[in-house]
Amino acid sequence: MDNVIRIGAVNYLNTKPLIYGLEELAPEAEVVLDVPSRLAQLLKEEQLEVGLIPVVEYFRAGRYSIVPDIAITSHGPVLSVTLFSRVPWRDIRSVALDEGSRTSAALTQVLLRRRYGVDAKMTSLPLAQGAEDIDADAVLLIGDRAMRACLPGFAHAFDLGQEWQDWTGLPFVYAFWAVREGVELESVEQALVEAKRRGCARLGEIAFQEAPRLGLDAGFCRRYLTHIIRFDLGPREQAGLEHFYRLISEEGLAPRGLELEFYNCERVAESR
Repeated sequence: MDNVIRIGAVNYLNTKPLIYGLEELAPEAEVVLDVPSRLAQLLKEEQLEVGLIPVVEYFRAGRYSIVPDIAITSHGPVLSVTLFSRVPWRDIRSVALDEGSRTSAALTQVLLRRRYGVDAKMTSLPLAQGAEDIDADAVLLIGDRAMRACLPGFAHAFDLGQEWQDWTGLPFVYAFWAVREGVELESVEQALVEAKRRGCARLGEIAFQEAPRLGLDAGFCRRYLTHIIRFDLGPREQAGLEHFYRLISEEGLAPRGLELEFYNCERVAESR
């Protein structure tokens, strides 16, 4: 068991294409499903070798590498990261942040402070607590929870992917595969690449399978996976990621002076 590669992933709809058939492709590995914040903690505690973690935790840790060209991103609306608010942006004074969030929580703070000039009080919204009766001006929800939510008592529903693009003109990167320092993935690296390839070729099938579990329309799930969420980490996505890092480091939400480091970068360079 000491040689088992433990892979941590989120059990959200938008991650399913990245872990499609992964247990079959990497039978020597163990797949652990949890919320983004918990995965980041497990990787930090060396209970995972590779995890699909929130990007902000990559910068906070400062000692992981990134599996190339695999990520969860959006180029505009994302639908699964929503700030529900009783008031307009500039009137927000308190926000309850989804306990499972890390990157989206940091994005919320950056948008409030840097785009709207607001310094709001941040509190946590536990995963088991309903958002409707929370005592805050706004509530951040992420993942499947955000897509199912309506919250009629909140006058506004701000899509943070759209907010980011409207402000910066760049894509936003939410999560990617981070590899713990000193870990050799060996065949698991190719399994992650192949899982993405297979999953992206079967988005309709994934949507059909997952929709009943989520209580969502299968057609909506397919449109979400096909037209909203993207899974590449190319030059434009990296530009958006680097811009986000500059902002969060300036706001004291991550340490300064870090750069993107890719796993097995020599092999990546040779293949280009």
